[in-house]
Amino acid sequence: MEITAFYKKVREVEATIKEREVLIVSLATGDGGREGVRSEVTRTVAAKLIAEGRARLATFDEIKEYREKAAEALRAAEQLAASKRMQIAVLSEADLKALKSGLTKN
Repeated sequence: MEITAFYKKVREVEATIKEREVLIVSLATGDGGREGVRSEVTRTVAAKLIAEGRARLATFDEIKEYREKAAEALRAAEQLAASKRMQIAVLSEADLKALKSGLTKN
């Protein structure tokens, strides 16, 4: 493909994309590209990949599923971070009695 025709196609594809951040789905390519990999990219990168035949825009259902999985991953990461901040101390009964008696003596 001639380079001017390629960039004209990229600009045309980019003009059809309204969002700043776009979810794309990769297509299988002859050089080893895997089909079905979802990525969130800028409008310009999405237009280039679509023009090259390496990706397509994600459908509404694919976007919804991607967002749900991302939200779940964020919740899991936040829970993991919170569990790392939590401190637990194990005391023997004797230590507990010593602490209690120390509080009542003052």
